[in-house]
Amino acid sequence: MLVAAAVCPCPPLLVPEVAAGAAPELDAARAVCTDALGVLAAARPDLLVVVGPSDGTGPESYPPGTPGSFRGFGVGMDVRLGRGDGEDAAGRQLPYGLAVGAWLLQRTGWADAPVEGRGVGDSLMAERCIEEGEDIAGRAERVAMLVMGDASACRTLKAPGYLDERAAPFDAELARALGAADTAALRALDTGLARELKVSGRAPWQVLAGAASGNGGLRGSLLYEDAPYGVGYLVATWS
Repeated sequence: MLVAAAVCPCPPLLVPEVAAGAAPELDAARAVCTDALGVLAAARPDLLVVVGPSDGTGPESYPPGTPGSFRGFGVGMDVRLGRGDGEDAAGRQLPYGLAVGAWLLQRTGWADAPVEGRGVGDSLMAERCIEEGEDIAGRAERVAMLVMGDASACRTLKAPGYLDERAAPFDAELARALGAADTAALRALDTGLARELKVSGRAPWQVLAGAASGNGGLRGSLLYEDAPYGVGYLVATWS
């Protein structure tokens, strides 16, 4: 059963070595992500599952110890997903969202924890995301999730997706839903609109909604909402 969840953004710029001179601009987001992961630790889960966007359709499984890297972003820095030698990874590397999640875990004392990763692609439909979440929640008696994903990338003229007037209202409703642990609203996210607004977190958040379906007692809290670089970043906890 899902007992706790933390929702965090997944831009590689969250890693100071990648952001370089711009690192201080996301100091507040990093601090709040650390607080959110503290909620997971307090829940004392038997299993932690990191869910994030992937390039494939998915769901794709990443066993404990799967390696990741930020070398594609010009930084010779590697990470590993929790405890494990990565032998079962079959040569796979973590997609960037899960690599950022692994980095967050390493800096907050989860390096030796039992952690698994699941990648879900943008083309994965809502129904399948819900099923995936239900499967994850049934993996152990006490399951926690770290859910990685960004909101729209169309909040300003300089945003990766340019300015789209639909982006701010979409992100506002998303922030409300995550802060209220509103699983119905997350299930109902418009897949097509999310794709047009370059929302990377749609599928991961719908996996979260499915995982929470067996625990109606979860309560949400929105810890952070901002749009640096024209991209919506949200941090929330459910417990």
